Amino acid sequence: MPFARLATATTPTCHIGLGLAAVGRPGYINLGRDDDLGLAENRSVEALRTRTHELLDAAYFQGVRYFDAARSYGRSEEFLADWLNARPDIDDIVVGSKWGYTYTAAWTTDAENHEVKDHSVGTYERQRAETAALLGDRLDLYQIHSVTPDSPALTDKELHAKLAEAAAAGVSIGFSTSGPAQAEAIRAALEVTVDGEPLFRTVQSTYNALETSAAPALAETHDAGLTVIVKEGMANGRLADPHAPDALKAVAAETNLGCDAVALALILRRPWAGVVLSGAATTNQLASNLHAAVVDLDEEQLTRLAALVEEPQAYWHHRRELPWH
Repeated sequence: MPFARLATATTPTCHIGLGLAAVGRPGYINLGRDDDLGLAENRSVEALRTRTHELLDAAYFQGVRYFDAARSYGRSEEFLADWLNARPDIDDIVVGSKWGYTYTAAWTTDAENHEVKDHSVGTYERQRAETAALLGDRLDLYQIHSVTPDSPALTDKELHAKLAEAAAAGVSIGFSTSGPAQAEAIRAALEVTVDGEPLFRTVQSTYNALETSAAPALAETHDAGLTVIVKEGMANGRLADPHAPDALKAVAAETNLGCDAVALALILRRPWAGVVLSGAATTNQLASNLHAAVVDLDEEQLTRLAALVEEPQAYWHHRRELPWH
């Protein structure tokens, strides 16, 4: 299992990963993005390639060992592949990507549709070839992107057989989830088998101080032997300054660290959380995120933060309304 590499890592930040959703394309739904990237010239292909490489260098230097891309994150796989090819001596990391969404924004921020979802066998075969052309044998984990309870990926036996072939060739197979019914999707995926063996080895789900509904299912997943990867720990910027709720700002002030570090530390406390993703768009953000590894929260602070939880339907409605910046 590729994630066994993390078990032997000794840095405090080895269980924090770097996701490339915010830097692999010019537009995304994170709050504060205009401050992060600034002018249009900072969003060119080459500018974001340089920014991505700087983030990857900084992350690796500070102990991060998991890197997460996707076919729909613009050129994230390409940027990651360039970085890996220039550093062939790096062999202690885990590389993950995802298929199931096609990037359709053509490097603009105002496209009508930025990505199109399709979990068919045809899309898998096309995108698997595209990923292989870039990442080759550096790919450790390939995930179905954004599985929901109605996803055909949960019932398509032909697709399951194709994914099992990839697993037999050495690539771990996982899935990510989204939406208010994440727990239902997770439990359904745990039932998927090929020749009597579980198909999936990892799950990547949204969990943060505002959206905790998947926690029981994620604990079950961990108990079943899968690695849990947590995404959107910052709730697309809603838990970062200056947008963070007052209760989070108060706890952050007490710790003398940023709201982002406290928000991520809250997730790292969960015994089932194998990797918690940073979605940093700047090296300063990354450095602040990584302080999560040393945040110590007491019971009174945890009680105050627990009051931030929203109903899943409300949380995901809010997320759907976030504009692409």
